[in-house]
Amino acid sequence: MSSTATPHGPEPLLRTVAGALPAASVGGPALAHEHLVLDLDLKGDGAAVLDARRHGPAVSRELAELREEFGLALVIEQTCRGMGRDPGALARIAEESGVAVVAATGWYYEPFHPAADLAGASVEQLTATLVREIHEGITGPDGRPTGIRPGVLGEVGSHGEVPSEPETRSLRAAARAAVATGLSVATHAQLGHGGLAQLDVLTGAGLAPHRICVGHQDLLTAPAVHRRLAAEGAYVAFDTVGKESYQSDEVRLRLLLALLEAGHADRALLSCDISRHGYLRSEGGQGYGHLFRSFLPAVRAAGVDDDLIDVLTRRNPLRFLTGASPEEG
Repeated sequence: MSSTATPHGPEPLLRTVAGALPAASVGGPALAHEHLVLDLDLKGDGAAVLDARRHGPAVSRELAELREEFGLALVIEQTCRGMGRDPGALARIAEESGVAVVAATGWYYEPFHPAADLAGASVEQLTATLVREIHEGITGPDGRPTGIRPGVLGEVGSHGEVPSEPETRSLRAAARAAVATGLSVATHAQLGHGGLAQLDVLTGAGLAPHRICVGHQDLLTAPAVHRRLAAEGAYVAFDTVGKESYQSDEVRLRLLLALLEAGHADRALLSCDISRHGYLRSEGGQGYGHLFRSFLPAVRAAGVDDDLIDVLTRRNPLRFLTGASPEEG
């Protein structure tokens, strides 16, 4: 499991698909919320898919190019139960690209809940499922054990301003599993809504705010909500960078700068949330590198220096995963 850094404690470790990785060895930036393999194809049109065979090689090439060009060192891959997760494919992509990958567990928002997991299951039963997977490893798509253990709980989802009853159960289970195993929780807040309610559910189940990242806040044009989440101690994810059909990067930049100016630079996380094959560079999309090629240059042009960029892209993701404080990062 992840270990929390203390002045006299063990070196914090990340749990990647290739095994334990010292956080101190991660010298380059991280993408805090991505998908490398997934299947969210509810419409049947094949758009919301990243297939291991068809698209995996292109994903590996993109990550390898970003490692060479920008020093990309880590991807937090948040495809969880019911989202077409494939831990073996993640291991291959990590090996081929030379970029460390952290896999996830948990449940996405309600339309993607597997009935076999959620129907009639208590919070205690759901927690036991997650803890077992964290300790024993993820089962592959073929039903066989892989031995690959999750390093984060995410993206645990809800939609609307208040989680539904099944979503509340899955959030509580994620919080309890995080407390039991030392992992952190990243959420899916549909279109940015419901983050404060998610935080209340997670902390109410015993999880410390600094072990929580509230997702997709760059889709919510509400700086006051961002400030409140950060003030409570949670991480605030600006993690759909480049998805212009949802929100312009101009607005994302303004929202991020507002959070930084409010003194919460140590609580912001950045990523692109590539979640369909049409977003890949090989298919004409913005790709995983949009953050580095387009958005961060705009952040720098707005007056943010390289040390603060390192906070946003490296130190904060590592603190989130390990539970370290800013003083320890």
